[in-house]
Amino acid sequence: MLLLTQPAYEESEEDTSGLPNPLLTKKSKAVFFTILAGILWGTSFPVIKIGLTYIDPFAFVFWRFLVASIALLVTMLLLRKLEFKIADKKLLAFLGIANGIGYLLQYVGMNYTTAAKAALFINLSAMWVALLSPKLLGESFSRKKIVGVLFGLVGIVFVSTNLDFSTFGAGQFVGDFMLICSGVAWALFMVYNKKLIMNSTSATFQSMTWVLVLTLFTIVPFTLLSGPRFFALTEYAWLAILYTAIVCWVLPYYLWLEGLKHLSASTSTVLLLSEIVVAVILSIVVLKEPVTVFSTIGAFFIVIAIALVSVHLK
Repeated sequence: MLLLTQPAYEESEEDTSGLPNPLLTKKSKAVFFTILAGILWGTSFPVIKIGLTYIDPFAFVFWRFLVASIALLVTMLLLRKLEFKIADKKLLAFLGIANGIGYLLQYVGMNYTTAAKAALFINLSAMWVALLSPKLLGESFSRKKIVGVLFGLVGIVFVSTNLDFSTFGAGQFVGDFMLICSGVAWALFMVYNKKLIMNSTSATFQSMTWVLVLTLFTIVPFTLLSGPRFFALTEYAWLAILYTAIVCWVLPYYLWLEGLKHLSASTSTVLLLSEIVVAVILSIVVLKEPVTVFSTIGAFFIVIAIALVSVHLK
């Protein structure tokens, strides 16, 4: 899943002096790291869908974040970069709650709908950011963003209904709605996360480590809703938990932060569209999820919407 923060790094202009520019190599690495992060995040959707056949959503999301929290805390301790001084506790607590709600809605919603839809609806958080930012951050709402939002809304209708409105009462529509709400929760996370502007990767990791722990605390009460086999998990359940915790959270988040050192937020967001591409392809190939003309058209509308609201014209 895509978690955006406002970086303190911007893309550097190309050196036109004719001399070798080592930053170009770093930029190429940044592009590679960002695309790879998107690919790894994209694999999480079919893995979660498969994992939900072996473990209930509340237990799944709890164990995932417990493992991820332990892994990140141990890493920070080994690097001697973990500090217990937490600045702006209220903001971090809000981010942890918003992130926790987003994941809970995703895991429960994916019980009722497809992994491909989950990838599309959740990544629409970029569109909700465009709608919320003018009110909450005082940012402008350009015509391009308006067009992007309209494309996104049309895409939601096409993908969620397949233009068959008799599905409004079906369980799949309920799952779609929960995933859309999940995207809204992450949009709030992104908007307020812009207030945590860090000057280094280490400082950003510091805050995100505690956001991860606070996310876990938000999820803990909902474990009361989990099934009877909360501790008696199969090996397939543990594989899904470990994969999504390490390969789909800790590793891609590190790669994404490294990429942000030499890429702007808008460039990073467009490169991360690889997440949707990978998620949809794997959902079709591995999970044999159905593809229709209308759902395909809707998917293109959503991808265009994300690109429109993410790229800033200069």
